Amino acid sequence: MIETFEAIDVKLRCEGLTVSYPADGASRPVLDGISLEVKSSEFVTILGPSGCGKTTFLRAISGAIRPSGGRIELIRTAPDESMQPLLVRQEHALFPWLTALENACFGLTMQKVPKSVREEKALALFERYGLSGRQNAYPDHLSLGMKQRVALIRGFLSDPPLLLMDEPFAALDAQSRLMLQQDLIALWEEREHVGVIFVTHDVEEAILLSDRIVILSHLPASIVAEIAIPLPRPRTPAITLEPAFIDLKRRILKYLGVSIEVVPQHV
Repeated sequence: MIETFEAIDVKLRCEGLTVSYPADGASRPVLDGISLEVKSSEFVTILGPSGCGKTTFLRAISGAIRPSGGRIELIRTAPDESMQPLLVRQEHALFPWLTALENACFGLTMQKVPKSVREEKALALFERYGLSGRQNAYPDHLSLGMKQRVALIRGFLSDPPLLLMDEPFAALDAQSRLMLQQDLIALWEEREHVGVIFVTHDVEEAILLSDRIVILSHLPASIVAEIAIPLPRPRTPAITLEPAFIDLKRRILKYLGVSIEVVPQHV
C-alpha cells in the first residue's frame, strides 16, 4: 500500500517493507523488512549482490508491484505536488516514433505544458548536454549515450517528486558512463527538491554520485549497512584517486564480501 501525507524534508518512508513472489506453490521472499527514509534533495544509492532484490525495491516504490507487507509512504511537501515517482531503467525506453525532442518533452506534454514552454526548456538542456542539433533525430539515429541523455532530460523535466534509477548507465562504455554520471550530477544539483534512489553494481559510481549508500544482503534482502558519503560537492572523476574515496570503497567492498589487500611494493 502506498500512502501520502505532509512532512518536512522527507520524501519517502518505507517501514517493514516485504515483497514475496509465488514459486513452486509457495511464497518466495525477496525483500525482508526494509525500513528506509529518503529526504528531499537526497541522492541515495542501493548496492547489493546480483539478484538480491534491488530492482524489486524500486518497482515496489514506483507502484509497479504490490508489497506483501509493510508500508511505503510518499510524502507531499507542496499542496500541488505530483505524487508519482518516475522510474528510469537501464533500457532508455524512448518512444521510437517520437523525435529526441518529443521524447524529452513527453512528461511535460502529459502535464499539458504549452509546446513553446516545454520545447524551450528541453532545447536549453540539449544545448548543455551535447545534444544540440539532434532534437529532430529519431532514437534509431542516436548513439546509446545520446538516448540515455534524452531519457535523463525527460526524467528531470517531468519534475517528479522522486526519481528512481535502475542501473541507467550499465550498458555504456567507460567513457560514456563517466560523461553521463557528470550530466546526472549536474541535472540533479539544479533541481534541489528532487530525491533520487539509484541502483548500481558499480561501487565507484555509487560513491561518486551519492549522499548515502544503502547495502542490501542476499535474498531475502534486508539492509546490512547505511554509509554516509561525506565527500564535498561538486565531484569529478578525479576524486576517485583521493585517499578518502579509496577508504570508502574498501569499506563498502568489505560489506559486499570483497576484501582488498594492499601488497607492499619493494624497490
